[in-house]
Amino acid sequence: MTRFWWIRHGPTHEKAFVGWRDVPADLSDTAAISRLSAFLPRTACVVSSDLVRASATADAIAGDRKRLPHNLALREFNFGEWDGKHFSDVSETHPELSRAYWETPGDITPPGGESWNMVADRVGEAVKTLLLPDADIVVVAHVGVIMTQVQQARAQTPAQAIGQKIDNLSLTRLDFDGTKWVEHFVNRLI
Repeated sequence: MTRFWWIRHGPTHEKAFVGWRDVPADLSDTAAISRLSAFLPRTACVVSSDLVRASATADAIAGDRKRLPHNLALREFNFGEWDGKHFSDVSETHPELSRAYWETPGDITPPGGESWNMVADRVGEAVKTLLLPDADIVVVAHVGVIMTQVQQARAQTPAQAIGQKIDNLSLTRLDFDGTKWVEHFVNRLI
């Protein structure tokens, strides 16, 4: 059994698409970070996306846990040309595409970016490299990354999973027993 403890990075306070842009997280809520760190298994390994908002959050909660190298495959969706743009601007410049991206996710791709299915495949391959027998793995990543894993655990479609709320500094616990996923909780604030 591999127990995955998924954490969404600290808030960025951005009001635009944030995919591969490397914006910092606000980690000033030290009480929330301390509670989260104390809740996690002491023997867990910690891995994160290489983007600073995830890696800094991972460093803040890691404590004396073993820190694995940052993993590029755990990055947020690549929003391509949309990254850094306000949602209303994208809606104006790409009205049909942006609507389809949210309403029928799967193979819809923003210009120069990634589709839901591309990200799910990328993250799925990264997860395979983290499968260890009887291990706890803390993964600090992004909302989209975590939603793809909830989708897999629940055997949902992208359209069903995209509505799952994943708050900053929330915890999602998904275990893999070698054949199936077991969901313990999603989007828990500690």
